[in-house]
Amino acid sequence: MAARNGRTVRDLRRANRTAVLQRLYFDGPLSRFELGPATGLSSGSVSNVVADLVADGLVEEAGSVDSDGGRPRILLRVAPGSGHMIGVDVGETRVRVELFDLTLTELARAERPLSPQRYEVEAIVDHIRHGIAEVLDTAGPAPERLLGVGIGVPGIVERTPERGALVHGQTIGWDAVPLEALLRAGSPLPDTVPYFIDNGAKTLGQAEMWFGAGRGARNAVVVLFGSGVGASLVTPDVEQGRAVEWGHLTVRVRGRRCRCGALGCLEAYAGAESLLARWREEGGRVPSGADEETALTAMLAAAHPPEGTAADPVALAVLEETAEYLGAGLSDLINLFQPERILIGGWAGLALGARFLPAVRRHAMAYALRHPAGKVTVDLGRLGPDAVTVGAAILPLADFFARGGRRPDPAPEYPLPAWRTALQERIPR
Repeated sequence: MAARNGRTVRDLRRANRTAVLQRLYFDGPLSRFELGPATGLSSGSVSNVVADLVADGLVEEAGSVDSDGGRPRILLRVAPGSGHMIGVDVGETRVRVELFDLTLTELARAERPLSPQRYEVEAIVDHIRHGIAEVLDTAGPAPERLLGVGIGVPGIVERTPERGALVHGQTIGWDAVPLEALLRAGSPLPDTVPYFIDNGAKTLGQAEMWFGAGRGARNAVVVLFGSGVGASLVTPDVEQGRAVEWGHLTVRVRGRRCRCGALGCLEAYAGAESLLARWREEGGRVPSGADEETALTAMLAAAHPPEGTAADPVALAVLEETAEYLGAGLSDLINLFQPERILIGGWAGLALGARFLPAVRRHAMAYALRHPAGKVTVDLGRLGPDAVTVGAAILPLADFFARGGRRPDPAPEYPLPAWRTALQERIPR
């Protein structure tokens, strides 16, 4: 039966399960008594929902606390082993695969390095497949127990009904790559396990907003600074975040050529790849054969050597100029979106941030309009270099919560008649 607002009984039950699960997940352990005010549900609804979730194995007891003169109150929490997710970070230096339990405790990981400037589709697909098989073999959960595989990728993700998720990664040479279909072909996972593929900056933003420096903010921008740069915008209208191609904002007319082919993009000045290229072009001693992370560490050490050792003036000048470009780029985000917080993450952002964050802040405030600049804070992300992988794993977890902690029903082999579909919607779940 549908309510006046069009919601069915099944919708209401799912929403109640979602409310209880999310409150226990973020604020638990909690007692049934505490869940009522926290979720806005009546005590009877809380008792019914908790009973369902305990019966499904999603919620378990976690000790007790004394009450005012009555019996001790039983505390409840989300059961860590009741589900598993895999998060994948398709970065530009490596592919990282991690297996998590329902509380996002890491159970296993696998990493595959990538050759510089080489992003062959089949090689990366193989890395993901083998990484998934490796973490499952290491930790032992049955593949059908997975809630899904979340994957963060560089580029724009387009979802199509015919071919699944397509990745348009212009900077890495990917043109409408059917990543989801390629992964399903020869996958070690059952067809029932869903894939959630999205931009890596968005998955970084998802992690920081759930567990990191973004918690509590209504409007935020999370910046991913790695080989290139990108950003995720989070607002009340887009709570899951929206990736924005901030790295391809023009910061200098007829400037350096970017990896995307255009001239003067922010990424041509602020990404780690371009930063190291500029150091090399100016005569800097970039370590031969080193990967980007090692080379950037060497550049920082050259610009800020131990006391008593002369600094490399070229490295220092390039880094200081990069801080100004980043600040100018952040000022555009401030003026356009007026966020409460800007968070800088990604392996390069975290490596540079501790020393250059004050300069980046100063330039951002100087280039931005005074009113929105006075309302924003600019800080580093708190979740470290694994944040993209954690955020990728959150994608199937968020979907699981949105369905009230129920796995998706297997698709029927043929379309059901309308009367049968309507009848199924009325079945209490």
